[in-house]
Amino acid sequence: MNNDVSQADLGQYSWLMQQTAEYPWLGFWTCIITVILGVIVFKLGFAQKLPLLKSIIIYTMLVIGCFFLWTMEFAFGAPIMAVLAISALFLGGYRYRLHLHRKQESQEQTNS
Repeated sequence: MNNDVSQADLGQYSWLMQQTAEYPWLGFWTCIITVILGVIVFKLGFAQKLPLLKSIIIYTMLVIGCFFLWTMEFAFGAPIMAVLAISALFLGGYRYRLHLHRKQESQEQTNS
């Protein structure tokens, strides 16, 4: 741990700031995880087929937005990664059920 910051000083900061003081790369990896979870939630819940340039713009804005979400978690301790992980699980479950429903409907139509 760096000698610049004492344990008493770290007590007032968020959990991520405290851990980043001890493990400097943790902040970077949590930012990457936030972006990955954001992309997964976007793909599962909102993505549509778009032309390449529009997709590049959308994903660029998504990465910028995820950086702001990560900043909220880093500075204020908001549970952004937990919310994104739970959202990804629920949307993944929804998409799986939708896939099963569509598969069952297509089997019923072929049998009729």
